[in-house]
Amino acid sequence: MNGVEMSEKRGAKAAPLATQPEQIRNVVLVGPTGSGKTSLMESLLFAAGATTRMGKVEDGSTIGDVDPVAIKQRRSVGLSVASIAWQGLVINLIDTPGYADFVADLRAGLRAADAALFVIGAVDGVDAATQQLWDECESVGLPRAIVVTKLDKDRADFEETVAVCRRVFTGGGGVLPLHLPIHANNGTPIGFIDLLTTQIHEWTTGKRAERECDPEHEDLIEQARGELIEGIITESEDENLMDSFVAGHSIDVETLTKDFEGAVARGHFHPVLGHSLTPATLGTGLVLDLIVRGFPSPTEHPLPVATSVSGEPLQPLSADPAGPICAEVIKTTTDPYIGKLSIVRVFSGTLAADQAVHVSGHFESSSSHQDHDVDERIGVLTAPLGAEQRPVERAIAGSIVSVSKLTRAETGDTLSSPAQPLIMESWLIPEPLLPIAIRAHSTADEDKLGPALARVLAEDPTLRIDQNDATGQMVVWCLGEAHADLVAEHLKVRYGVNVDTEEVRISLRETFAAPARGTGRHIKQSGGHGQYAICEISVEPLPVGTGFEFVDKVVGGAVPRAFIGSVEKGVRAQLLKGVAIGYPVVDIRVTLVDGKSHSVDSSDMAFQTAGALALKDAASKAAINLLEPLMEVLVLMPDEHVGAVMSDLSTRRGHVTGTESIAGGRSAVRAIVPEAELTRYAIDIRSLTHGTGNYTRKSAGFAPMPSAGAKKILGG
Repeated sequence: MNGVEMSEKRGAKAAPLATQPEQIRNVVLVGPTGSGKTSLMESLLFAAGATTRMGKVEDGSTIGDVDPVAIKQRRSVGLSVASIAWQGLVINLIDTPGYADFVADLRAGLRAADAALFVIGAVDGVDAATQQLWDECESVGLPRAIVVTKLDKDRADFEETVAVCRRVFTGGGGVLPLHLPIHANNGTPIGFIDLLTTQIHEWTTGKRAERECDPEHEDLIEQARGELIEGIITESEDENLMDSFVAGHSIDVETLTKDFEGAVARGHFHPVLGHSLTPATLGTGLVLDLIVRGFPSPTEHPLPVATSVSGEPLQPLSADPAGPICAEVIKTTTDPYIGKLSIVRVFSGTLAADQAVHVSGHFESSSSHQDHDVDERIGVLTAPLGAEQRPVERAIAGSIVSVSKLTRAETGDTLSSPAQPLIMESWLIPEPLLPIAIRAHSTADEDKLGPALARVLAEDPTLRIDQNDATGQMVVWCLGEAHADLVAEHLKVRYGVNVDTEEVRISLRETFAAPARGTGRHIKQSGGHGQYAICEISVEPLPVGTGFEFVDKVVGGAVPRAFIGSVEKGVRAQLLKGVAIGYPVVDIRVTLVDGKSHSVDSSDMAFQTAGALALKDAASKAAINLLEPLMEVLVLMPDEHVGAVMSDLSTRRGHVTGTESIAGGRSAVRAIVPEAELTRYAIDIRSLTHGTGNYTRKSAGFAPMPSAGAKKILGG
């Protein structure tokens, strides 16, 4: 295996095991939903001998799609990793979902990878979200190649797909085909012409065979090869090469190949390859060869920043097996036989089975995830092949492995040495903005719901769970409807918890529309001491956002000083409960003006009760207004969608406060919008901008609700 060992333990299937980081390639597969990422990965596994048969997405038999939801929906819903051996190297293939609701796993895959394969269907083209993702990869210099799939389908057009890719995948070097497909007389693809070597790779016998180019193909490759050579030379670090090319000197294939591989590894050149499932694995060997020759090893790709747990800066990490231990959990899953599994990318140092590690997770305060710093001992290390786990003894820097028995670890956590705890900067995790109100289906489900949600939360860093005290609802914040369905399905299948959904209720506020007076009387003739208290209050409305004020104007000791605070406490308790339909009361001034007490029967609790009753009595004599929460939203989108977005915000009773242009042909629109109008905005903005728009939001206080809506809620 040229330095790559095969790890075998307890009779399990052997797994490839790298002895040096230079022997590792970590590659993420990205692209639009339905472009064929999972099928390409299946084909690569089969070509590398990791599987004996190719599974199909249609019948749920692929290595990567093991989640019951993925099998049912016939699409990937989560990240999947498969480690294979090819030409003396270990290749970790990371399949990611293409649907927008599962973008968190896409981000995790990008974090774990050192290069990316953009998978584009020859009959589907490039969507705007994939174009945007390309630009993001360009901004961080991630090396990329493009694989055009489905060449065997009707209406497949390799040349047109390449033209589209060249047009939309701009910046950072050339996008040019490395191979051109050739077809049989019936139009079926049978192989590729390598434009560098001019050799033909054919699969007519079911296996890859190489031969020299036929004379009839010379015209086909002349122009394409010239463009490829010029593109390679343009990105070459050898300045003399361009001079030789311009002078008309011939450049040998070995020199071209070396410069080509260097440009790809630096992220300065992006070759386009082809792939077809008919005949089986057509083009897969060429894709694997490119990964080996052109994609960087972990030692050539910059590592994320790591600090001490307290945030102190450290020396930059390197992919050194002897360096400090620093690894990151990129996905957390639950295996029915093994239990909790953490898929981990090792960035520095070496992990070994039964090793003590420090688990560190620090989160935003609004994320529902609790910060933690604990020491744990890992169990078995395994090389993942989809759901199959093949034991390995160690994992050096650059490796991706599954780790068992980390009970506290969550997706995004850092693993390090207990003697030198570290934490890595977090990757980009989208904010969940679709609220889904859930309730347990039965009493039995209610008992299990809390623990089950905690487990799902540990697996998914994009979930947020709120227990809204004002509405009494449990709200799960998701990225979209498909994400919400996945959460519900996992609760049901993995943890046996059934939930029902209900309409999300917005947390309103109540306030007085006009001044009023009220009396609270708590007098009981029996039952012992502490049953006598009378208080009189006046209530005045205050400007929105003022809050609550309590004023004492009692004279002559009508209410003893010891019980003034008791009245205020009772009023405040009633404010939280509401005076009309159960929402908190805000923006009023309550003045205690008079009252009566008894030398024996008055008490703190009696005056608390009287204070609450006085507020309710005042409310019965005055009109009550409702206040609705406002949100300040920032919507980001391509320039061409600004008009549609602003028009849509207007229909949502939004007030646009500003617009600005940002880099890359995009714009930002700021607006103040009632929260009630944003319940499904996470879905609507995606539809409105064809998947290219997103938004953030933050609280902007409260404002009076329109009278028609308030009357409907109040029953007036």
